[in-house]
Amino acid sequence: MQMPVDSALADWRARALDFEREVKRAIIGQDRSVRLLLIALFARGHALLEGDVGVGKTTLLRAIAHVLGGNFARVEGTIDLMPNDLVYHTYINEHGRPAVDPGPLLKHGETLATFFFNEVNRARPQVHSLLLRVMAERSVTAFNREYYFPHLQVFADRNRVEKEETFELPAAARDRFLMELNITMPAERELQHALMFDTRFFNVDALIDDLRSGVLPYAELNDIGAAIQRHITTTATVEHYALDLCAATRAPADFGIAISGVDMGKLVLSGVSPRGMGMLMRAAKVAAWLEGRAALVPEDIHAVLNETIAHRIFFTPVYELRRADMVTALMQQLVDKVAAP
Repeated sequence: MQMPVDSALADWRARALDFEREVKRAIIGQDRSVRLLLIALFARGHALLEGDVGVGKTTLLRAIAHVLGGNFARVEGTIDLMPNDLVYHTYINEHGRPAVDPGPLLKHGETLATFFFNEVNRARPQVHSLLLRVMAERSVTAFNREYYFPHLQVFADRNRVEKEETFELPAAARDRFLMELNITMPAERELQHALMFDTRFFNVDALIDDLRSGVLPYAELNDIGAAIQRHITTTATVEHYALDLCAATRAPADFGIAISGVDMGKLVLSGVSPRGMGMLMRAAKVAAWLEGRAALVPEDIHAVLNETIAHRIFFTPVYELRRADMVTALMQQLVDKVAAP
């Protein structure tokens, strides 16, 4: 007998919250980031993490991949990394003959669940182009055939301190990420104390190995993610509000948004794309589901707004140089000025 949809989703929600608790056993002071990455998992979207050196970006992504389970591949971004390095690698075997083995993308085939690209901004644009295809189509061409990764999610990180020998991700690649998260050091002194003096956090490998693996069956996430999107309902009023929020990223002055010292008519070069609008709704519906709601409310949109929208807004060159300040001010004005139901 097939389980009713509501009952099945309730069971999955319990498992999702169990997943969240398990990750937080190793990751402290990053509760919001853990929740957002959980949303990304069920919204079936890729995520990019940015932050200073040593704030735990890699540890967080490793913990997520470990608790999720399934096959995992990782690559380190370097200036000499080439696209083919993701697909295969060549070497001289024990018989002194050239040999070819599958690279990190192909090693696990269709069972690849998580692909982690560390320091993605150190890789060349050619590598970003291949990554864009993998993210967009979950497939790659190699050895005269197509390889598919139906369950794949890409997680990447970059530090914002070092700029030498780095390559900025193109707009098309950034737009493929469902979310872009900013990871910072915990502000609470007691958490800083734990990270500094609790020896449990000194050995990252042991910390992650202590977590349960396979808490969420990765091969079922596509189906349950689609069920969540069908189950969570929206009203015409909330839909109108979401459309206004996205329209305000393209023409902020039309919604009464003003930033001191900024010519609002010349601020935005490109606002949220249709793809971004759809991704905002996908993430917001998962946020509502995790809160136990069956219908979307504005608070669910606000919960994911900054991480799903901010990296899709591009400013004219004179203001892009002040991007950090501009995007913070604009996102706050979106919430304050666009009338919510």
